[in-house]
Amino acid sequence: MIFKPAETDYALSPYTGLTRKSWTEAAKYLLRGVFGNIASSSAPIVLPRNETEVTYPHKYAEGNRLKIEKMAEIFEGLTRTMFIAAPLIHDDPDTEVCGYLLRDYYSKQILRSCTRGDENFVGYFEDLKELSGDKSENSFSIFQQTVETCALVICLDICREEIWERYTRAEKNIIANLLLSYAHESTVAQNWRFFNMLVMAFLHKEGYEIKKNVMAEHASAVLGYYAGDGWYRDGHSFDYYSCWAFNVYAPIWNKWYGYENLPYIAEKFERNSNELMKTYPDMFDRDGFAVMWGRSCVYRNAATSPFSENFLLNNPSADPGLARRIASGALLQFLSREDLLMNGIPSMGFYRQFTPLVQGYSCAESVYWLGKAFMCLDLPENHPFWTAKESNGSWENLSGGEIKETVLDAPALCFTNHCANGETVFRTGKVLKNTGDIHGMWNYSKLAYNSKFPWEASPAENVESMQYVLCGGEGCGVGGEPERCNVTFWCGSRGGVLYRRQFFGYSLNYETHHMQALNLADFPVKYGILRADKLRLFRTPVTVTLGAYGFPDNGDTEIITKREGKAEAIILKGYNGMNRPIQLAMTVYDGWDGLDIVKSVNTNPDSEKSLTVYAVTKRTEKYGYENFILISQVITKESHDDFTEEELFPIKKIQYGDPEEKGGYGPVRIILKWGEEKTVDFDGIEGEMRL
Repeated sequence: MIFKPAETDYALSPYTGLTRKSWTEAAKYLLRGVFGNIASSSAPIVLPRNETEVTYPHKYAEGNRLKIEKMAEIFEGLTRTMFIAAPLIHDDPDTEVCGYLLRDYYSKQILRSCTRGDENFVGYFEDLKELSGDKSENSFSIFQQTVETCALVICLDICREEIWERYTRAEKNIIANLLLSYAHESTVAQNWRFFNMLVMAFLHKEGYEIKKNVMAEHASAVLGYYAGDGWYRDGHSFDYYSCWAFNVYAPIWNKWYGYENLPYIAEKFERNSNELMKTYPDMFDRDGFAVMWGRSCVYRNAATSPFSENFLLNNPSADPGLARRIASGALLQFLSREDLLMNGIPSMGFYRQFTPLVQGYSCAESVYWLGKAFMCLDLPENHPFWTAKESNGSWENLSGGEIKETVLDAPALCFTNHCANGETVFRTGKVLKNTGDIHGMWNYSKLAYNSKFPWEASPAENVESMQYVLCGGEGCGVGGEPERCNVTFWCGSRGGVLYRRQFFGYSLNYETHHMQALNLADFPVKYGILRADKLRLFRTPVTVTLGAYGFPDNGDTEIITKREGKAEAIILKGYNGMNRPIQLAMTVYDGWDGLDIVKSVNTNPDSEKSLTVYAVTKRTEKYGYENFILISQVITKESHDDFTEEELFPIKKIQYGDPEEKGGYGPVRIILKWGEEKTVDFDGIEGEMRL
């Protein structure tokens, strides 16, 4: 059953109708799924799994490894569901769900999880180190429990009076001792440092002794990860971790510790959070939907959590009406779907169960990281986040076919808000993945990510949605295995055209000239993105394919083919998993041999069956001066109203800089039917590549 709030107010919230009471209802809705799967008040939150091949406890784990994973799962279930429960407990200590008094359940389970000898004990750092067989004195072992200690202290602070202050000093010491065992120990050199920082900050303000030099080292290192535009680099890539980790934890840390003890760093964290607020709202679409992008997509609407946490700062800059509108829109994006819950628990997917996005560091309870979105309930009823009238930011200033484009060079992000269809499209760069990491390529290497058409996994061996695939010989398996682009360099935007470089099978074992590549150039049009990419090959024969977004196929998809001169388009009309009308069209111009469609099962996060329109071309001559430029367009909308001929075939004329009109050198001038012109010129991007 989908979530339907009893409490709505469309005068205060004209876009969603949701109020603070609606959010409280949503919290209880999710917790009913949790506590409906708990056998008794003494049982930990270990939930039934819908996926067992990827998630932990891992299928083939045994002995001490299995014991460590089971302990971690207990802790994840406890702390992540408490993100949702803690504000309810603070608002009303007598809150019950499925007959469980939340305050009593969590207070008992927290104490048990920290008590050595209890069957629900999650282990001190030294216990896990011993179980793992790590006998080194200067250990760099890491454990999931470090993550969950951070979630625990955040939740304990939210319901401080209702749980933490009710413990005896001896009981507090039991909890503090477990926290201390992780606080100063090894962590991952990325967003994980904040886990240690927040645990230390909580303990410090509760009167426990911490190592301030360790705190300073972590804080300075985190500040050093800052790239600009409000974004932190978390490993090789940029993704939502910069938002739901760095820009959630930093304001909390500032409040607990930074402002008083490390004011310089705290001021920088505040500045960075406010810098994010300048552009972050435009990463959500007109409905407030989040884009499926980056790792840990099972966390879903946790992407909205930086908005509420910005208000913890001394000088917040977030727009409260816009912040709540986006948070509520993203909440409804998921809770309005029949296929979100399995046995009352959010599926291991983005919408329905979708194994291709699942990662091995997750367990069934990991999905409740989405509970971070509910931290907004820690803001009181009279806070502007709850009292301001909903606004829709940039969307209220767009009309007709207008597009707002935001280009952020620091995190290599370009996102466009398309008024015509209400969708938001990401184009990303600074991506580096191993050649065999197809999962990482799905998450990061797509040419575009769409708020209403989430990324599709491989529908065929030689086709990827929104990705190029290169095959040797006459096809895959004849002359070589399919190659995908595992590296995307960012080259910036000039004249309204975004430039990037992708390499097929990039490896440090070879010079870049000995790797097949593409120069990417694209720009937004009314309903999507138009591409004019350039092949950078040194070896032929090859077959090149490029897929459009995956398209849900629920048995009634209409397929239409149209032509205009040498251009060809395939249009799909159908319905998504919510039975809403959707439409997609892919058009190809120069450089392509034609279009085709591949059918697939269980590669689309929205629906079981899907279709992918794709373009295909071949290059056969060893050093032949064949077509270099590949011109294509993908446009989408949520209706069956026909695209106009101008929208399907937008190009009036293509002018090449070379007399052969192949695009091997010189600029390419694209003249659009409505009078707009774009010049694609790859000269100089070699010196602009950023990773």
